[in-house]
Amino acid sequence: MAGLWRSYQVLMSRHPWTVQIVTAGSLVGVGDVISQQLIERRGLAHHNVQRTAKMMSIGFFFVGPVIGSWYKVLDKLVVGGTKSAAMKKMLVDQLCFAPCFLGAFLSISGALNGLTVEDNVTKLKRDYTDALISNYYLWPPVQIANFYFVPLHHRYSRHPGDES
Repeated sequence: MAGLWRSYQVLMSRHPWTVQIVTAGSLVGVGDVISQQLIERRGLAHHNVQRTAKMMSIGFFFVGPVIGSWYKVLDKLVVGGTKSAAMKKMLVDQLCFAPCFLGAFLSISGALNGLTVEDNVTKLKRDYTDALISNYYLWPPVQIANFYFVPLHHRYSRHPGDES
């Protein structure tokens, strides 16, 4: 396991943008597998592989690049790695970024799942508030830990042209 972590660290230092995007897509995919198997209890025979692939694509092409870029902006808005700075970053993240990101994520997910614009808007109106409240139960403590303990080079991506 330690060797796997070291390999990840080496890849992260050499190709941060690519590694973070692949990591984001993989984590979103794993999240969908967990959702289908442990929460929805579909079983492997009824696992919706196409849904998992769509969720992974959202991770690769939306979540990874957008969050990576956001962390870069956030680190310029709130400088430092102190507990106070971590708290400020979490507040800016959760009050400014999370509501917009969640709306975009839900909209993209709906579109990839074939919803019409009208159906997507209806679904957003129905689900957005509950999703945002659920977000606020989980993510603030996670983000405080992220902003305080996780080194900057693991939190934000550099753009592809920045890789050596």
